[in-house]
Amino acid sequence: MKTERIIIENKEHPEEELLKKPAEILKNGGLVAFPTETVYGLGANALNEEAAKKIYEAKGRPSDNPLIAHIADFDDLIPLVSQVPESGKKLMEAFWPGPLTLIFPKSGLVPYGTTGGLDTVAVRMPADPIANALIRLAGVPVAAPSANTSGRPSPTTADHVWQDMNGKIDMILDGGAVGIGVESTIIDVSGEEPVILRPGAVTQEMASSILGQEIHLDPAIATGPMKAKVKPKAPGMKYKHYAPKAELTLVEGEMKDVVKTINRLVEERLSKGFRVGIICTEETRESYPHGIVRSLGIRTKEETLAHSLYSVLREFDDLEADYIYSESFSKDHLGQAIMNRLVKAAGYHIIRT
Repeated sequence: MKTERIIIENKEHPEEELLKKPAEILKNGGLVAFPTETVYGLGANALNEEAAKKIYEAKGRPSDNPLIAHIADFDDLIPLVSQVPESGKKLMEAFWPGPLTLIFPKSGLVPYGTTGGLDTVAVRMPADPIANALIRLAGVPVAAPSANTSGRPSPTTADHVWQDMNGKIDMILDGGAVGIGVESTIIDVSGEEPVILRPGAVTQEMASSILGQEIHLDPAIATGPMKAKVKPKAPGMKYKHYAPKAELTLVEGEMKDVVKTINRLVEERLSKGFRVGIICTEETRESYPHGIVRSLGIRTKEETLAHSLYSVLREFDDLEADYIYSESFSKDHLGQAIMNRLVKAAGYHIIRT
């Protein structure tokens, strides 16, 4: 398959003429990668079970890993769900369009091939102008997981998508680098109490404030990999995700101890001839005299860390690193999402100093 790539120059007001062909591809069961404000998504008609299968095949994604249906307007939600709980209404009003996915009881219109066999459906309304215009023009809800090979770091540029998807999908819409850099927050509102299944830019504190109650994280986020027979309710819960090719280890503790431990481990690996990467921040960059050092940004500005995370992980792939050691970050606010991705990428391999 030849993958066409279209560059969208005007990101805020994309030309409709440029979006007509990808919209038709989506409507007719093909695959189109496109930017959102979080990461690049790999889109297909969410109501077409065969199209959903193509997503799983292109990504090499397990078929019980549910997809997120993306919509362009509030009215687009009603046909997809059997009910909209009050908590869902409040969160929609506060954060849509934006980086928030909500899980509702599904209607009969949504095929099980899209939901990973579940009776619930995950829905998001992206704020990115290109994504929003494309979905509206396609006239169908668009299932769109991240546009990368399953398990790899998610793509935050069209070049990342090209590396993983060239020859596997019909088209890539190149809208430049994304803004946020980590996937949407996922909150399940289908049960008695809302539960966060994946942290993101809509933080636990923000969502709790809107609902006037504390929203808890699903225990699977903290306890490690889900058991093989358990069906994940949201993307990113069960399988290894976001991982570079190198073995990644997180180091937690007091910063001076973290730096000392990472330097010791790096020297040990270098002495054996391995290529070793270090993930740090601007505050500690100069503390690492050896290895391939990459800063995510400023520790006190979590948005810079999130924005750089996947690009840095992919860069280490390009540099053919054998091992990567990463500092840990705050588990509050957006740091919760950053640590969630790093822990998954490391396969829960953590050293505590």
